[in-house]
Amino acid sequence: MAKLVLALDFREREKLERILKEVEGAPIWVKVGLEAISAFGLSIISELKEKGFSVFVDMKLHDIPNTVESATRVITKIGADMLNVHCSGGKAMCSAAVFGAKDEVEKLGIKKPYVLGVTVLTSMGVEDLGAIGMRGTTRETVIRLASLGKEAGLDGIVSSAQEIKVLREYFGKDFVILTPGIRPLGNEINDQKRIATPSEAVKSGADFLVVGRPITAASSPKEAVNAILKEIEEAEKS
Repeated sequence: MAKLVLALDFREREKLERILKEVEGAPIWVKVGLEAISAFGLSIISELKEKGFSVFVDMKLHDIPNTVESATRVITKIGADMLNVHCSGGKAMCSAAVFGAKDEVEKLGIKKPYVLGVTVLTSMGVEDLGAIGMRGTTRETVIRLASLGKEAGLDGIVSSAQEIKVLREYFGKDFVILTPGIRPLGNEINDQKRIATPSEAVKSGADFLVVGRPITAASSPKEAVNAILKEIEEAEKS
């Protein structure tokens, strides 16, 4: 069954604790990115693990291979269940991340995290890609970057729901696809451009669905989580 990943994009401790209390015990993953880690430090990963959550560390690493390998080792050692790098950093950089994670888990005897590659941010459209020198359509760019990531040994990629079907055709079922930009019907799209409902993403073949503000800004985050989990379950049955 596809997993729901709650994006904890907060810099205020009070808001973070309130949401965690609301969703405590729910069968979901949580995501911490640059905002939360900048505010609370890497120790937030351990805190969330102690509360029983599987944790996706969404730092989108993008640097020289040696630096990315070292950062991956640190994140793996702390206990992340998933982390990511930018495929646009190149094959050598992606391979370094994979090596760092694998080598660290062998030393420590712990479970290896998924190492995923970011293709094209869901906040970007074709005009944005052209502005930074990327040629071709969004879909062509995603496939090109995903291919590079797979060759580098990544476990999967981060991609919008609009590219999932073609990615499944190219890479099969064993390549993990995590999809951000998930918006249940009736929710605002905010700063996302390439979005989908939970049902659409699941039917297309997503393994992980990232949802933030539709849950954290809801009057009842717990009810919002339950509604999305139900939609995921029904989509997989249909």
